[in-house]
Amino acid sequence: MTNPQYAPTLYEPMPALHGTGLYFIATGVAFVFLGTMALIAPLVAGLAVTTLVGWLLIAGGIMHGMNAFRGDSITRESWQALVGVFYVTAGLYFLAHPLIALGTLTISLACVLLVEAGMDLVAWLATRGEEGSGWLLLDTVATFAFSTAIWLQWPSVSIWAIGTLVGGKLLISGISRLMT
Repeated sequence: MTNPQYAPTLYEPMPALHGTGLYFIATGVAFVFLGTMALIAPLVAGLAVTTLVGWLLIAGGIMHGMNAFRGDSITRESWQALVGVFYVTAGLYFLAHPLIALGTLTISLACVLLVEAGMDLVAWLATRGEEGSGWLLLDTVATFAFSTAIWLQWPSVSIWAIGTLVGGKLLISGISRLMT
């Protein structure tokens, strides 16, 4: 006669989360709060994202500059230094002119969404005979519509588009953490 082994996953569906439950709840509440604030004040959230991108560009420029001294050829070192200077300059510009940078980020978002819609269309064409492919087509149409709306209303949508997207993402992330 065999002795059945204890399988903790049958009795505890998520044993790994027992120690992190409070952390998940706290981050979930923080994400919901920050997401709600970003949806209430999307311009402030958009400017915060612009400032963050500015600092990240500066940090990336410094890394490229440091990497320029590690190159094995003068050509590679020169290009690394040039890219580093460009990143730092762009980051400083983002910090000095956050509203203009917000417009730049918004039109960049429209470009990314347009490319995504094109790639999703190709994916749908490849899978259109499969079950559930209609959802991919719906996502493609929605992404294209959102991209087009940004293009047609730019630069006025710069005031709310980035902040609203960040707020929505934070809100959804917070709710999903609380539901976990």
